[in-house]
Amino acid sequence: MKIQSLGHVVLKVRDLNISAQFYRDILGMKEVARYQGAMAFFSLGNNHHDLGLMQLGTHAQNIESSAVGLYHVAFKIGDTLDELRACKAHLEANGVSIFGMSDHGVSQSLYIQDPDGIEIELYVDADPAIWKDNPGAVMTTKRLHL
Repeated sequence: MKIQSLGHVVLKVRDLNISAQFYRDILGMKEVARYQGAMAFFSLGNNHHDLGLMQLGTHAQNIESSAVGLYHVAFKIGDTLDELRACKAHLEANGVSIFGMSDHGVSQSLYIQDPDGIEIELYVDADPAIWKDNPGAVMTTKRLHL
C-alpha cells in the first residue's frame, strides 16, 4: 500500500455558521455543500472537498495544548513573498490577528487561529531546490519580517 495524497481534513467546530463564514469569506474557500445542518464542505478547486467542518455545539471543550492531536492545518496561498504580504494585509483588514510569522527556508508562513482557536498556517513555497537535495532543510525556522 502507498498513500498517494492527503484527501481532506475535517475539523470539529462549535458553531458551523461562524466557522463556515471564516473559511469562506476570510480565507476564500469555496463552500460546496452542507449536510444535515451539522457539516459544511469546502473545495480548493481540484477535489470535491478539501476541508470539512463538523459542528459540535457551544458546549464543546477545548483540547489542552499538551494533548495528543492536531497541531495545525497549513494552506498554501502562493509562491511569492508579495502574495504573502497581500495575504497579511487582507487578514489585518478583516480583523484577523496574526500571532506568528516564520521563515522555514523551504517556505514562509503566517500563523492565525480560526474562530475556535484551531491554528492555521498560511504559507508560500520557496524554490523546491532548497529541499530536494537536502531534505533536512525542512528543519529550519527563523523569524520572518514582511
